[in-house]
Amino acid sequence: MYGYLEISGDAARRLRRGPAHATVLLAILLSGCATFSPDGGMTVVANVAGQTIKKDVVSIRTEDDAERAKAIVQGLLRRNLTVDTAVQIALLNNRGLQAASNELALAEADLVGESLPPNPTFSISRISGDGALEIERQVVGDILALATLPFRSEIARQRFQKAQLRAAEETLRLAADVRRAYYRAVAANELVGLLTDAKSTAESTAQLAEKLGQTGSLNKLDQAREQVFYAETTAELATLRQDATSSRERLIRLLGLWDGDIGFRLPQKLPTLPRRPLSLPRIEVDAVAHRIDLQMARMKLAALAKSLDLTEATRFVTLLDVAGIDRKTRDPDTPAFRERGFDVQFQIPIFDGGEVRVRQAAETYNQAFNLLTEKAVNVRSEARDAFRVYRSTYDIAEHYQREVLPLRKIISDEMQLRFSSMQVDVFALLVEARQRIAAMRAAIEAKARLLAGGSPT
Repeated sequence: MYGYLEISGDAARRLRRGPAHATVLLAILLSGCATFSPDGGMTVVANVAGQTIKKDVVSIRTEDDAERAKAIVQGLLRRNLTVDTAVQIALLNNRGLQAASNELALAEADLVGESLPPNPTFSISRISGDGALEIERQVVGDILALATLPFRSEIARQRFQKAQLRAAEETLRLAADVRRAYYRAVAANELVGLLTDAKSTAESTAQLAEKLGQTGSLNKLDQAREQVFYAETTAELATLRQDATSSRERLIRLLGLWDGDIGFRLPQKLPTLPRRPLSLPRIEVDAVAHRIDLQMARMKLAALAKSLDLTEATRFVTLLDVAGIDRKTRDPDTPAFRERGFDVQFQIPIFDGGEVRVRQAAETYNQAFNLLTEKAVNVRSEARDAFRVYRSTYDIAEHYQREVLPLRKIISDEMQLRFSSMQVDVFALLVEARQRIAAMRAAIEAKARLLAGGSPT
């Protein structure tokens, strides 16, 4: 950003006129280096989203942007909602994520502001009396701020890069939240369907038990057992329907949908399990290299290191202003004359030699270093734990699909055969049905935990 400047002869003569003129000229020459990016710094966020979750993310800044995003969202909502389309809708439509992009634009504004030279101050005074007139003009420039401009600009740039990573982290967090909410909503639908069938069976059994009780073929104890199964199943179904509604509303909030757009269709069953689990032998290394929060901590430490260097370099001088003065005096008794000069202002470090600021900057840097070290340790541990949880969850869900549910089906089929040949009564069949429903529910919940948790990467 700071290149070589070729100064013409006229400009050189202006520089020789005094420090104030130099300040004004440098401010003019350097002001062209600070510009806003066309996308408000969203390139890094879009790249992270494209590489990590294979989705598009945009910053909505104009009415045209809003209309294009709305058209895409409405097109996606017209189809059955999948987890991929749900994530894409949220990235385009969630206003909290758009607020994060606004925060990124504010960080870019801070970067541009810190990259600009300090504005010079111009003052003019006019004093007259008894025919005499004095006019004084001053141009004041902050030389210290101008001298430290490259350091402050670099610090601001690192803060802006950190803000970009923070926006990318919010994007990935929203995508993960949408995935969890989507699979939980679909699992709730599947559980409602399972308990609806169970309620129909329980209702038929309760009615049969009541008729048998009226004929005296069934005692009150067995009759009450069948009726309480129907009552408990009814209450549990109501609870699951409430959970399904809440899960859907949670998904609606993440997608940022209004009342007119909430009629999307969700699948009634979860997808099948992946054929094999992920194998991640380098998960700790990958986590340390790619965790965005760890990258932000590194950038914060680098910015604090530069800030500490700047504080140490300016510990004794915190104010250095140079003013160019042009004074014109006119008196009736004497010919008019003109005076030029300059004025320098700086603080004398008698009481505060900068030790306080240096100590604060040093301790802030040490604090950030210790927090970064702690985070690096935690990231490795969290990566190992996440992978173990993922494998354990996959093994449990796969065990239900491969072992428990097939065995339950065999038992159910055998009980049906024995019931048809009158070897067992209907109540033994219903006991087995309760156990099968419990196993199927546990299998659905295990699969939902696996899919909602996603991969540990």
